[in-house]
Amino acid sequence: MSTPVIGLSGSPNPSSRSRALLELTLTALERLVDLATLPSDGLLARRQDAAVSDAIQGVVDAAIVVVSTPIYRATYSGLLKVFFDLLPQDALSRKVAIPIATGGGSGHLLAVDHGLRPLLASVGALVVATGVYGTDAQFRAGVPEPALVERIERAALEAASLAAGVAA
Repeated sequence: MSTPVIGLSGSPNPSSRSRALLELTLTALERLVDLATLPSDGLLARRQDAAVSDAIQGVVDAAIVVVSTPIYRATYSGLLKVFFDLLPQDALSRKVAIPIATGGGSGHLLAVDHGLRPLLASVGALVVATGVYGTDAQFRAGVPEPALVERIERAALEAASLAAGVAA
């Protein structure tokens, strides 16, 4: 993919299911920002931090932003929230976003539409129609089932098409 892409992993667990889905979505990833590895004082704006500033600039420079998070208490992770709080108001203007979430069961499926989409739209993103939500039952030994992989591929194709249209 020639379009600059960045993925944001909002899970504090480096081997999480949401991280696995993010990595699948971004097989041609140019850059993955694992928010759990950024210094907490920088994320909480207690001090300036070069790694946090670099991550923010990466998001601002990307054409496609893939955001993946586990669902906690019916919404995205706090780690993702504090990062998005640092972004300028229109940071994702003219950028395409793919929302990805994972949860224990289907009870939080709507968190993609009621949590992630508004978060992405609040900073100006054009969000693809196909959001991705994976449950525990859709993973076997950490590997997502084919239907989930197909949904990820569909979202990635939508994003590439939208990004091409935005760039034109």
